Parts: sequence; structure tokens; C-alpha cells
Amino acid sequence: MTTIRNIVILTGAGISAESGLATFRGPDGLWEAYRVEEICTPQALARDPDLVLDFYDQRRRALGSVEPNPAHRALAELDAAWPGELLIVTQNVDDLHERAGAKRMVHIHGELLSAWCTACEGRSRFAGAMLDRPVCPDCGCVGTLRPDIVFFGEMPYEMEMIEAALTRADLFVSIGTSGAVYPAAGFVRLAKAAGARTIELNLDRTTGSGWFDETRTGPAGLLVPQWVGEVLRR
Repeated sequence: MTTIRNIVILTGAGISAESGLATFRGPDGLWEAYRVEEICTPQALARDPDLVLDFYDQRRRALGSVEPNPAHRALAELDAAWPGELLIVTQNVDDLHERAGAKRMVHIHGELLSAWCTACEGRSRFAGAMLDRPVCPDCGCVGTLRPDIVFFGEMPYEMEMIEAALTRADLFVSIGTSGAVYPAAGFVRLAKAAGARTIELNLDRTTGSGWFDETRTGPAGLLVPQWVGEVLRR
């Protein structure tokens, strides 16, 4: 068996769904009530800022009613114990990984608890209501804060760092993601090209399952602690 030292983990909406947060694409998901062009594009923000800001204010408030689940806690345990390189790349904009204790991670699509000022380009922690048009804590401008979320058509965060980690990875694991959104959907191919073993943990098989060396299906709250236990016992 190949020695595993460097691990890259991709997590998607499926891991947070088990904590009670709505996904976008699943049954009763957020796209059932909204069209993407209404609430998740720069054009939507310019056209109807109240609708966009209120949508993300609601999602931010929802964080207060959920807690990390066993999958989040297992990844935080792995993060704390793993002696090699480890990077958790999450497509999720919630803070459940952090609340579980994960440190070595990046939010590729931004964070609900972060505000981006379009006047000074500053980013700051934010837990209030943007619909109230708060003052930017960095420059003092009013009404210039927007969700620090990567809208469709915008560049995901930290791509250079993520791609570099993938080229060094011995193991790539995808958890709870549909494999439908690029560039994250292409990470498995980058990892395989670098010689990494690839594993998918998901509720069901996905359109990208054929790219993985191994696919395990079931709830993340069961599969992830099980897999982490296997890795830490090696």
C-alpha cells in the first residue's frame, strides 16, 4: 500500500445537510425557491440588492440553529492528529467545520460570516444584517458591504494554493458533493494526474463517481468517522 502523507479533502453541501442546512440542488433545496440569476450573480446584486442581501441574511441567521455533526467533528479530529500535510477545501459557506475545530481549511466559495466592502475591498467578520446597510469597519462607507460569497461568474478563492496541494496529495477525498460545480468537480482529475489515490464518500453515486478509485455511499455522519478511524489507525 502506498504511504499516505499528504491529504486533500473536498467537502460539499451534503456534509452540512445532515446538520439541517438546506442544500441548493437536492429535493426541497434552495434552487426550488429561487433561480440562480435572482440571488447568486453580480447582476442580481446590482438589480435587486434587497432581495440578495435578505437571502444571505436569512442563511446567516440559520447558522444559529445548527451544530456540527459527527462528520465535521471527525474531520476536525483528523486535522488535529494528522502529521503530514492536510487541507480541507469546502464549498460550503457555513462555519460548521470551524466550530467543530478544523484549522487547516479554505472556503473556496466564501463565507456567510464575512463581509466584503466594494469601496475599499476590505473583508471583515460579519454576523449582522446587510439589509440594514451597515458601515464598513475598515473605511466607514455606508451601504457598500456585500456577502463575501463567490457568485456565479466570479473566481473561486485560493485556487493556486489548492491546486498546489492537489499536486502534492497522496490521497484525495470528496465528501458530500454533487461533482457538478467547477472548478471543484475537476479536483479529482488533478489529484489522479499527480498519482493520488481518490475516494468519494457520498449519499449516492454521482456523475463523477467513475473518476474515483473507490466510492462509498451512505450518510456522511456515518461514513466520515468510519473513514477517519481507518486513516488514523494506519
